[in-house]
Amino acid sequence: MTDPVIFLVAGEPSGDLIGARLMKALKQRTGGSVRFAGVGGERMEEEGLTSLFPMAELTVMGLAEVVPKLFRILGRLRQTARAATAIAPQAVVTIDAPGFSLRLDRRLAGQGIPLIHFVAPQVWAWNPGRAGKIARYLDHLLVLLPFEPPYFEREGLACTFTGHPIVENGASRGNGERFRAAHGIAGDTPLLCVLPGSRKAEVRRLMPIFAQTVARLAADRPGLRVVVPTLPSVAGQVRSAARDWPAPAVVIVGDREKYDAFDACQAGLAASGTITLELALAGLPTVIAYKVNPLTGWIGRRLLTVRYFNLVNLILDRSVIPEFIQGDCRADLLQAAVGQLLDDPAAAEAQRRAATEVTRQIGLGGPSPSVRAADAVLRVIAEKA
Repeated sequence: MTDPVIFLVAGEPSGDLIGARLMKALKQRTGGSVRFAGVGGERMEEEGLTSLFPMAELTVMGLAEVVPKLFRILGRLRQTARAATAIAPQAVVTIDAPGFSLRLDRRLAGQGIPLIHFVAPQVWAWNPGRAGKIARYLDHLLVLLPFEPPYFEREGLACTFTGHPIVENGASRGNGERFRAAHGIAGDTPLLCVLPGSRKAEVRRLMPIFAQTVARLAADRPGLRVVVPTLPSVAGQVRSAARDWPAPAVVIVGDREKYDAFDACQAGLAASGTITLELALAGLPTVIAYKVNPLTGWIGRRLLTVRYFNLVNLILDRSVIPEFIQGDCRADLLQAAVGQLLDDPAAAEAQRRAATEVTRQIGLGGPSPSVRAADAVLRVIAEKA
């Protein structure tokens, strides 16, 4: 019998990393007796995938970016579907990027190929009717969060909770002493971690508010230092905005130094997003803030069906991390909340205890999410054989 072929499709860098880890785990679980085809980026190619075309062609966000490239993307969708049909793999695994991935799954439905999607649509946040729609054509769903399976299982779609891939990133293994030594920061210097987001619009909206917050905090703490982890795509913008902050700010790029910074800091101020799980893994007490344009915020308030914005609070179903969204995203409110974490050991420790609970729930300490996902994929293939 020839080695099984698994057709994987990722459409963005985060999915490329998830796909690469899944491929590695599949090779480990099968003793290397597996082959791959599909679409992916550099990480997946390093694990042995020859991508049908550059994944970057699919990595577009927002209406303004998508519309000019719509015909090319639709052409790539047809090409990918034809390739999957011609190869007739033992399974198709699409990874996140639902705009492309789920359309591909719909095109392949009914051909007898097991269709597995990795990273569930956020039906718990808005439009829960999507769960029933994807249940009509998917065979299996791999979900990252512990509360997600019931939304899909009640629609008849089999699910496997894998845990969140972020537990494999190393956020829990930072070295604060190394960071302070590298940047000449004394061990007793108060250090605040500020994370203004990964997109230019987020940085543009949040950095002025975070600057005002830092100014208020520094006025009461003359020795305060700030570290601002960021990404290459917005590093120049962040450095320019942080250059004149009243507290000296160190702007860093790269995961290892970011995780070392988390371990070195006493508190964090962050844009809402997956970063909250990394901060929880690092045990860094944090305040969350977010602001979008007023129209988007107005629409969002009417579509969202959840009580909380950050994943830590959502997983625990209680308010653990203070959230300041839209009109509440103000320097005076942020100053008070961050100041409490800097000055009140009991408040900081309460967050750390909750963070330990969350990290256990998202898979830290057990089999890795990639291994769980690989086992689920192989199980689906065996059941369909």
